[in-house]
Amino acid sequence: MTVDGEPLDFTEGQTVAAALVAAGRVAWRTTRVGRRPRGVFCGIGVCFDCLVTVDGVRGQRACLLPARADMTVTTREDDDGDDDGDDG
Repeated sequence: MTVDGEPLDFTEGQTVAAALVAAGRVAWRTTRVGRRPRGVFCGIGVCFDCLVTVDGVRGQRACLLPARADMTVTTREDDDGDDDGDDG
């Protein structure tokens, strides 16, 4: 898988979020208001803290997406994807 233009190794069965955390990335975006770091919070798809863009589709929850070798993941510091009602 490619994340922000760099290859990222993962183990089959891992989610995108698990692969990011295993690589040492615990936060990959910030909220609009307050610029607070966000990464995995709930890990089960209830919150919207782990949003990434996958193959051009914004607002994907990294904790729900199985990692695939052919996927392109982009993290954006200002990407809050869907308006989920929080401050970011």
